[in-house]
Amino acid sequence: MEPMGELRRTHDCYSITEESLESEVTLMGWVHRRRDHGGLIFVDLRDREGITQVVFAPEVNAKAHEKAHSLRSEYVIAVRGKVRRRPEGMENPKIKTGMVEVACEDLRILNTSKTPPFPLDEEKEVSENVRLKYRYIDLRRPVMLENLKLRHNVCQAMRRYLSGEGFFEIETPMLTRSTPEGARDYLVPSRVNPGKFYALPQSPQLYKQILMISGMEKYFQIVRCFRDEDLRADRQPEFTQLDMEMSFVKEEDVIKLIEGLMGHIFKETLGLQVKTPFKRLTYHEAMERFGTDRPDMRFGLELMDITDIAAGCGLKVFNTVAATGGVVKAINAKGMADLSRKDLDVLTEFAQSLGAKGLAWVKIKEDSSWQSPIAKFFSADEQKAIMERLLAEPGDILFFGADQKSTVFKVLGELRLELARKRGLIDENEFNFVWITQFPLLEFDEDEGRFKALHHPFTAPMPEDLDRLETDPASVRSRAYDLVLNGIEIGGGSIRIHQEKIQKKVFKALNIPDEEAEEKFGFLLEALTYGAPPHGGIAFGLDRLVMLMAGRSTIRDVIAFPKTQKAQCLMARAPAEVSMAQLAELYLKPDWKRAQ
Repeated sequence: MEPMGELRRTHDCYSITEESLESEVTLMGWVHRRRDHGGLIFVDLRDREGITQVVFAPEVNAKAHEKAHSLRSEYVIAVRGKVRRRPEGMENPKIKTGMVEVACEDLRILNTSKTPPFPLDEEKEVSENVRLKYRYIDLRRPVMLENLKLRHNVCQAMRRYLSGEGFFEIETPMLTRSTPEGARDYLVPSRVNPGKFYALPQSPQLYKQILMISGMEKYFQIVRCFRDEDLRADRQPEFTQLDMEMSFVKEEDVIKLIEGLMGHIFKETLGLQVKTPFKRLTYHEAMERFGTDRPDMRFGLELMDITDIAAGCGLKVFNTVAATGGVVKAINAKGMADLSRKDLDVLTEFAQSLGAKGLAWVKIKEDSSWQSPIAKFFSADEQKAIMERLLAEPGDILFFGADQKSTVFKVLGELRLELARKRGLIDENEFNFVWITQFPLLEFDEDEGRFKALHHPFTAPMPEDLDRLETDPASVRSRAYDLVLNGIEIGGGSIRIHQEKIQKKVFKALNIPDEEAEEKFGFLLEALTYGAPPHGGIAFGLDRLVMLMAGRSTIRDVIAFPKTQKAQCLMARAPAEVSMAQLAELYLKPDWKRAQ
C-alpha cells in the first residue's frame, strides 16, 4: 500500500469527456475491471459517479505499467495521467466517458482488497442474505448507488418545496412514552429512572399536534420511526417518513399541497410531469370497485355487483349468500377466455388460499353463449342481464365471488391483481396516484370485542356523523385521506380532533377508560384546552415512495442498511446479547432460558 502523497483528486470518473482531451487529471476509486492485452493493461476505474477507462502502457510509464499487473478487482487506486481519445473502433458510446481514456503516468495502490463475495462488474443474481451481510460491497454496485442517490434527491426536493411553502423543519423526540397504536413499541429502559421505560416513536403524531397548539402552524420533518411488527417487503422495524402538520386547514388544503409536492418531487428527480389533480375515491367506492382501499388503478378488471341478479338464480350458493346478507360480485376478464383448464385450476387454488370456497367462472363463446359448469343454473334472461352489466363480449371470461363482503373483496381484489400480472396488463412505467377518503372512523375487533381506530384515535370524525358516535359507531366516517400509488399506500393523514370534548368522546367509543386516557394522553387532552387551532396533516413512507420511483420490489433496496425479515442486521450481527453487567446497570434481570 502506498500513501496518496502529493496527489489530489482533480476529477471524478464521470466528468472526463472530449472537452478534457490533453488535460492532466488525477482520478481515485476502485478497480472495477482489469483487462490484460499483452503490452497494454486496461482498467475500468470506478467511483461514486461512474467509470473511466485507464490505460497502462510501458512507453508512457514502465513502473506504473509493471505495478498494474498486480491490480485486482476492488483495489483502491489513484492514477495521474493525460486524457486522450480512444482508438477508432474502441469507443463505447453507451457511457459518457466512452470516447476517451486516461493514459496513466503515475499509479498509487492505496489499498488492496480480498476477492469480493460476489462480482460487481456484471448483473448476477445474488442471495439477498449475502448482499446484506456484505452490504458495504453491495452498496458499491451502480444500481444501489443510483437508488441512494435518488433517495437523497427526493429528500432534498421535499425540503425545498416545503420550505418554499412556509414550513419549519422541527425535530421531535426519539425517546418518548409508550402509547401503543396497533403495533408494538420498542422499549428503552431508563438507567436514571429505575423501572421506567422510554419508547421509540411509532410516529411523531402527538408531538406534531402539540406543535400546532404551540402556534408553529406549518411543521415537517424527515423522521425515523420504529414499530416492532412482523416484516414484509414494504415494512422494516425502523423506517423513515416525511411527517407534516398544518393549522387552519381542511382536507382540500392538505390534498392540494401534497399534489403540488408530488409533482415537484417527480419533476425534480425523474424529470416526469405528474398529472394533477389526482383521482379520488371514497373508501366505500374503492372497496366496492376494487376490493381494497389500496387499489392499483393502472388497469381495469373492476368488481361489479350482481347480487340482485344472482338472488333468483338456480345456483344455491349464490342465492343463499344473497339471502343472508352477503354479496355476489364478478370480474370481466376481457379477452381472457383462452385461459386453459390448468390455468383455471391454478386460479381456483389461488382464490381458495385467500379464503374462498371455490372460484366460479364463465367463458363467453363466439355466439355469446356460456361455457361453464354453472351455466345451467342461470336462465337466458339472467345470463343476458349479467352480460349487459359486465359489458361481456365473446372471448371474455367472467369470474364470480359469493360470500360475506370482506371475503369477496379480499378474493376478487387479489384475483384482479393476479390476472393483470399474468396477462401483462400493468404498465410498469406508469405512476398512477389516487386519493382514498372518508374511511370508517372505527372498526370492530372481534378478538378484543371492541371498536378500534382504523387510523389512530386522534382522527376527526365527519361533522355530520358525530351524533352517531355513541349510537352507531360503525357508521361514522372519518376525515382521513390516504394517497395510494400503483396499489401501494405511500401516505396517510387526516384532519385531527382539536377539541377536548370530542377527543374524550372518541376515547369513550374506543372503550378507553378516563383513567387510561389521562394516563396515556393526559398531556394532549390538557393542551387541547389551551386554544388548539383546527389542524391536520399527513405522513409519507419515504422508503415506499423511493422504492416505487426506483422501480424496485422491496424497500430494502432503497435503504442503506436494512434489516432482514427476521429484523436482523446481518452485517453488524444485531440484535445481540449484552452483558449481565449492562443489564444490572439498567435494573433488568432476564428470566428467559438462553438457547443451548
